[in-house]
Amino acid sequence: MNPATLIPTPDTIPVGWGWFHILLTLTFFLHILAMNVMLGTVIIAFVQSLGPKDKYLPLNQEIAKKIPYTIALAVNLGVAPLLFAQVIFGQFLYVSSLLMGVFWLSIVALLIIAYYSAYIFWYRYQDMQAGRTFTTGLTMLSLLAIGFFLSNNMTMMLHPQSWTRYFEHPDGFLLNFGDPTLIPRYLHMVVSAIAVGGLAIALWYTYQVSRGQEGSSRWIKYGCTWFAGATIANYGLGFWFFGVLPHGLIVPSTLVGGLFSLFLILAIVTGAISIIQALRYQPLQALWYTLGTILLMVFMRDLLRVAYLKPWFSLSDLRVESSWSPFLIFLLSFIGGLALIGWMLRTTYIGMHDKELRS
Repeated sequence: MNPATLIPTPDTIPVGWGWFHILLTLTFFLHILAMNVMLGTVIIAFVQSLGPKDKYLPLNQEIAKKIPYTIALAVNLGVAPLLFAQVIFGQFLYVSSLLMGVFWLSIVALLIIAYYSAYIFWYRYQDMQAGRTFTTGLTMLSLLAIGFFLSNNMTMMLHPQSWTRYFEHPDGFLLNFGDPTLIPRYLHMVVSAIAVGGLAIALWYTYQVSRGQEGSSRWIKYGCTWFAGATIANYGLGFWFFGVLPHGLIVPSTLVGGLFSLFLILAIVTGAISIIQALRYQPLQALWYTLGTILLMVFMRDLLRVAYLKPWFSLSDLRVESSWSPFLIFLLSFIGGLALIGWMLRTTYIGMHDKELRS
């Protein structure tokens, strides 16, 4: 069977695809930052719960307070890039979602479990002992499973030639284990989250030092150590991932391949500088290079998707039926939504700060 016959006809779009691609890149960048902080701090909290309870008590208490907020932020920031991806690549993403439908729908249940266990970890922290390991472990495993299913979907959509498996297993239980990039890609994401989670810890306690809170310096060093170690490990995972990419997928002499190669070199350099800054216990300096590295990785991810889909689809294939008014209304709503999220974060922070002062 010709896999091309399984690809639905793409829907028309109201404005040029470039607008949606810019919004996809921007919102995914914001989502990946929030997701990394969320997952990374949860993993660090779980690892700490396996060690001496009193040693990491102050840090775990801080993480416990903030996990529900980071989950909420990551989830809300994740809706927009998923919708924009559906607008541009819907004919691929909808099919892959159906092929793994059972796992895809289970994300809702896993997210509810993650939320509940995170809130229990927060509200019952003082009363729990062994329960802290269980609740953080449950939150961590739920979030890791969600990330794994997302990685499956985002890679399966790139391989229409694998969709014919549906006729042998039309039960919605298909996963993309036939793709050699799946595991290194997923592990690269997880270890990146651990790195950013460590950096978030260092940045938070850098802020606490500026407020005169004693005993914060040790946690700055601790967070920087997590960041540096995880980032160094991620170089190995990154090279593993690039090593199993299909031969000829990235050709440096082409526009896509040339840009990918350039961004890769820049990301290697900025990542190395961020490690150096972290080892110097300078989290603010490491932050800027890390943001640059993550943005470059987002660009590279987009270029890889274009390269994978080239035999089946080009962005220029999308038909435009101009209708600017709905798009402008959406754009204004989108900007207003970002402003509202910013206001909510500021209000939440002020409320938490006032509560700390009263206690």
